[in-house]
Amino acid sequence: MSLSTIWKCIFSPRLIKVYGTSSNLYQPSNYEKWGDQVISSLYMIWKLGLYTSPFIVGILYHKDYFTHEGLLSLTKFVTSIGVILVISYISRGLGRSFDDTYKNFIKALEEVNQEITPITKRNISAYDFEFYAWPIEYNLQQLNGSNKVSTSAFNPMPHGNMLDNLLQLPFRIAAAVAIHTFGIRLIYPGSLGILKIILDKALIQGRSRYVEYFRGERFKIRTSDGNDLDTMFVDRRTNLPNGNTLVICCEGNAGFYEIGIMGTPLEAGYSALGWNHPGFGGSSGTPYPPQEQNAIDAVMQFAINKLGFKVENIVIFAWSIGGYTATWASMNYPDIKGLVLDATFDDILPLAVNHMPAIISPVVDLAIREHANLNVAEQLVEYPGPVLFIRRTADEIICTKEGDITTNRGNFLLKKLLWRRYPLIFGSSQMNLLEEFLSLPSSKQDTLLRTHEVNESECISLLQSYISEYSKSFPLKIGEDFGTLEKNKMSLFLASKYLKDFKSTHCTMLPPEMFQLPWDINVESDFVFT
Repeated sequence: MSLSTIWKCIFSPRLIKVYGTSSNLYQPSNYEKWGDQVISSLYMIWKLGLYTSPFIVGILYHKDYFTHEGLLSLTKFVTSIGVILVISYISRGLGRSFDDTYKNFIKALEEVNQEITPITKRNISAYDFEFYAWPIEYNLQQLNGSNKVSTSAFNPMPHGNMLDNLLQLPFRIAAAVAIHTFGIRLIYPGSLGILKIILDKALIQGRSRYVEYFRGERFKIRTSDGNDLDTMFVDRRTNLPNGNTLVICCEGNAGFYEIGIMGTPLEAGYSALGWNHPGFGGSSGTPYPPQEQNAIDAVMQFAINKLGFKVENIVIFAWSIGGYTATWASMNYPDIKGLVLDATFDDILPLAVNHMPAIISPVVDLAIREHANLNVAEQLVEYPGPVLFIRRTADEIICTKEGDITTNRGNFLLKKLLWRRYPLIFGSSQMNLLEEFLSLPSSKQDTLLRTHEVNESECISLLQSYISEYSKSFPLKIGEDFGTLEKNKMSLFLASKYLKDFKSTHCTMLPPEMFQLPWDINVESDFVFT
């Protein structure tokens, strides 16, 4: 065995699975297994050490480890760890270099890195391995020639009263430190390295299900700011009626495409494209808003230019915090077929303030508004296309008061959109009626519709008449000559078309029978769900 082969095997990626074999889990030799276990254990200890570093530094200081003798002891300890690490890498390399399966994998990896062809892609797709080594198949950074959006989450101090800015400076510094240390990981816990380690087996099983059962294909996309996105695409255009529609899935703050919402549209017969947020799973980066925007922009362009889907055949499906990237994409790609928002909030600030001590609310406000301003409503109201809201009636995450459905932030998102789209329908009394509607479960909502004698055909006819005579562009001016009763009927009708309740908690997977495309007011020949 040549030294060059051993050297390559030392630093090559970990092989996880070999698809299409009777026992597709890769079985490493004892040497490789021991080396991997030591390296993985040290990596986990390192990650835990980073998260608890302030406490560790304090303990070391009180134990006099920052004296001359103490530093000498620390140096010896670190050197010992380094020797163990080197031995582990060598052991892993030797074990891999004598394994035929691993050598075949390395050969396939080298070939696809030299040139990506249908044959080399098929060969490397037979393996599941560490994603950092996966070949890049769509590089937006090269296509654009330069970064599209800054990756920094820092916003400069706003113009205004100098004294006010100086008084707020300590709070701004505290907010910046908080968001760049632990804050962004509280908002997006899926970016925690320790969580990836805990979920490793589940993520492997999820990928295997898509590849083996759905014949999914894994891709690496490079964004305009240089992050690499781990994505999975399942193409159903050739064998299912709904397959010509691509559903792009935007996961929650601890969601991964491997174990997330992608299974719902697949089970419903659609083509689907799942992707992991920056810093989630195999994706690189950190999920600050600019990086999130670049990520979904790259996913959209990949779907259009690489996968060959027309914009009007793309639906975006988002769960929870995924509504931020979904609404950004819908705002910037307004011709998409529709937007489905499941358990999504209007603005993260009320939720963040609600879960933090009141005494630090000024810091929380600055941290969110200046570094993680996930204001979903601001983006959604700029999108002119069909929208469906799915509200969890037992949602325990996006309600500011547990068990009170009226505090569900999804209600506020719906109200803001309806008021923007139909300003002459939703006056103050209609908004009060809408709040009453949103406070009720589905069965009682139907009763309220009957009480107000809402006639669906009549409402549809009025909308059709307005669109045919004036315009289908939002905001619609329909309702200018309506009386109070007509406005009440139309407001309840519209609310019932935009909203679908699901009797569930926040984290329950949406069943495929609950997934449907939004009601489209612009399809004049058909004003029902399709």
